[in-house]
Amino acid sequence: MKGFQLVFSTLQSRKHPNGEPISQWLMEIAEKIGIKGITVLHAAQGVGRDGKLHSSNFFELADEPLEIIMNVNETECEKLFALLNEEKLGLFYTKTAIEFGTL
Repeated sequence: MKGFQLVFSTLQSRKHPNGEPISQWLMEIAEKIGIKGITVLHAAQGVGRDGKLHSSNFFELADEPLEIIMNVNETECEKLFALLNEEKLGLFYTKTAIEFGTL
């Protein structure tokens, strides 16, 4: 199947306007439109769009970088991006054309 790999980059501390962590909100929205196989990766460090170093440490995990990864078909991608555009969150993403399936 042809589609896209979407990678959303954010921080553990980032919240949706409703107060929910943005990573959790994004997973719930994706699941509601039928997207399966969502992965959240926690990173030790990263440099954000702001040029600042973000990292998790023993005392504070709020600045921990996160990536939310999902492989979607074109229809799922269109539905997800329509919802995200309505929210106006300023969420950074990459979108790469891929072929995926199960063997």
